Amino acid sequence: MIADDHPLIQEGIQLAIRARHPGNVVDVAGTIAEAQALIERHGRYRLLLLDYELPDANGFGGFFQLQHLLGRTPIAIISAHDTAQMVSTAQAVGAAGFLSKRQPLEMTIAGIEIILNGGRVFPPSAGPDAQVDQLRKKLDSLSGAQRRVLLALASGDLNKQIAADLGVSEATIKAHLSAIFRKLGVTNRTQAILMMRPLLEPS
Repeated sequence: MIADDHPLIQEGIQLAIRARHPGNVVDVAGTIAEAQALIERHGRYRLLLLDYELPDANGFGGFFQLQHLLGRTPIAIISAHDTAQMVSTAQAVGAAGFLSKRQPLEMTIAGIEIILNGGRVFPPSAGPDAQVDQLRKKLDSLSGAQRRVLLALASGDLNKQIAADLGVSEATIKAHLSAIFRKLGVTNRTQAILMMRPLLEPS
């Protein structure tokens, strides 16, 4: 799947992949919500190419949302916003690659081929930021439900809203929050949100 809101990017990559892999179906989405709907409708994909700057992405929040749905399916970030911090954050949160929109299409397709074959593709100089890498390890200790609660919390949702969205009781949300605070090493909502900021709003 290609989740990108630029038609030229969608079409260029789509045509190139179909030319190399005629039997493969390539779905396209222009928002996180559309990508989520496609995943729920079709199930697993071999690869998701995700534009970091989709309208409803909320930094890496959209990445975590789709990662939760896709499980082990590799997700590669594709973006023109290719600063060292952006690339290292993508690497730390578990992306399978970072493909810059500034590079020629041939290089992007070559990177996609590597990821489809089980490899990882990042600019040679990129390395995980120590602070972000430490946060990644803490996030890995959270269950899927706890990660969803944390993302909702970072979006500013109240316990009642989170409970309604997840179809559970407010007591369950409070229990999740207690576990989240313990695992992240914080004591309240504000500290948890501040800790998430490097992933949701990388500079």
